[in-house]
Amino acid sequence: MQEIKKINLSLEWNEVKLEDVGKIITGKTPKTSIEDNYGGHIPFLTPSDDMNVKIIKYTNKTLTLKGLNEVKNCLIPKNSVCVSCIGSDLGKVVLTSEDTVTNQQINSIIVNEKFDYNFIYYTMILLGKQLNYMSKSSTAVPIINKSTFSNELIFVPSLEEQKKISSILSNIDAKIDNLDKINKNLDELCHSLFKYYFIDFIPFCDDDFIDSDIGEIPKEWSITTVGNILDCKLGGTPSRSNESYWGGSIAWINSGKVNDFRIIEPSEYITEKGLKKSATKLLPAKTTVIAITGATLGQISLLEIDSCANQSVIGIIPNINYPYEFVYPLISSILIDLLKHQTGGAQQHINKNNVESFKIICPPAEIISEYKTIVSPIYSKISDNCFEIEKLHKLRDTLLPKLMSGEIDVSKINCDLE
Repeated sequence: MQEIKKINLSLEWNEVKLEDVGKIITGKTPKTSIEDNYGGHIPFLTPSDDMNVKIIKYTNKTLTLKGLNEVKNCLIPKNSVCVSCIGSDLGKVVLTSEDTVTNQQINSIIVNEKFDYNFIYYTMILLGKQLNYMSKSSTAVPIINKSTFSNELIFVPSLEEQKKISSILSNIDAKIDNLDKINKNLDELCHSLFKYYFIDFIPFCDDDFIDSDIGEIPKEWSITTVGNILDCKLGGTPSRSNESYWGGSIAWINSGKVNDFRIIEPSEYITEKGLKKSATKLLPAKTTVIAITGATLGQISLLEIDSCANQSVIGIIPNINYPYEFVYPLISSILIDLLKHQTGGAQQHINKNNVESFKIICPPAEIISEYKTIVSPIYSKISDNCFEIEKLHKLRDTLLPKLMSGEIDVSKINCDLE
């Protein structure tokens, strides 16, 4: 495990506590029982949001001014460094893009003028990985409280060198961000094309329509259920008490991974024995996955790798008649109605039967084939971009510890510090 330590002794790096870097704020959650606290314009960041990006621009939940008033001392400004400090995602780091509130699972640093907030962001990525690694040595739920967090030590060079280091890394992140924006636009295009064909029926507006259980549909089409045409598999988790089940070569994801735009790497790896001795199933790449319980309920993603999943995830496997280019936007389009079937008290959920019995359109094969011909190259480009993003992430992660330790001397490197 690489530690954050000063390697290049020719540079003047100083050891400081996080509390010296800026004001530390632990978030708070407004009362969820008061509906008027939520649904406004103020971002409310929690670990269930996508904390794999550098800058968080969208959150699953937002607060109203009434909700903010309950936790007004927890409002943090743009460019604050937010670190998840509990659970399996402990150590995840993002920057805020505007005034934001976080929940109590996140500690944030409002960086002062003596430090470069980008440099602190990158420092916290390394420190976060260390904290996550160390937390797994305990059987209790991993947690870093505010006091412990505030007293963590980091090494920092001069402000000028902080900016040079962060500039190098930020340039890589800018390329990642650009590809990410392209992917989001392409994904929206694919969903729009699905809507054009299979919701608004624009190419078939001159055809005869008939009534069905889900509204008017073209005469030659029919209604079926998800389970009638697609194989739905519920995941599972190999026993944590048996070490021989874990650390193998078979990818396995938890429900938090379904927050990812596309899933190109697993949460963990299990062994062949772990696969055979548990309820989990190996899902092929291009399977649509849905989180069916807890904080991630209703999140959807697409596997770009073969992977198993835990019991809070259902995989919907495409086939030759119903390819993933049709299945993924189809399931996305019915999610809102599907979630109306959720049950449970403190932890709402849907089950496998809810998914399998849900009624959907069943277009003729030639229509699906025509649609696939149009969107398949777009989906392929999205996939290629995802793996290119992953390569850039690995490049950044290779440079990160070398730059943040002083192993690479940037004092003589000309960088665009803007």
